[in-house]
Amino acid sequence: MLRSILRERIRARLYTTGVMLRAFSNQTFMEEGYDITTEQFYVLSLIADNKELYQRQLSEITLKDRANISRIIKILLEKELITKTVDSNGRKIYKVKLTKKGEELYQKVKITANKIRQIATKNVPKEEMEICLNTLDKIFYNLEDKVTLQI
Repeated sequence: MLRSILRERIRARLYTTGVMLRAFSNQTFMEEGYDITTEQFYVLSLIADNKELYQRQLSEITLKDRANISRIIKILLEKELITKTVDSNGRKIYKVKLTKKGEELYQKVKITANKIRQIATKNVPKEEMEICLNTLDKIFYNLEDKVTLQI
């Protein structure tokens, strides 16, 4: 009984915390005048950190299906924040890169994202944050080989 209650608390807490963080981030981005969602910023930051990525890599990293990543890519393309090029072997494999406009927006929003992180982790000692991250990693690795994602 106790294990069941604990599992439900973990599931509920992870879900509600994620929802709250996304809502606060989206709200803050809007207040700052950024025309980008947290989901779009996450993809933008992955591209910025890696210089260029294949769409499939973005799907794998974000655990989002191809249709969802394609939708995000389309929006970022329309906003002229990224470019998409066909891989040199001529197949329908696309690489995405930041444009100058995308790099500039990324640098601005990154400052706000860091402020959001500071607010969210206020009063959480570094040691507790490390324990939390290590615990989440363990949960993730416990599930990783048990879940088949349609990416």
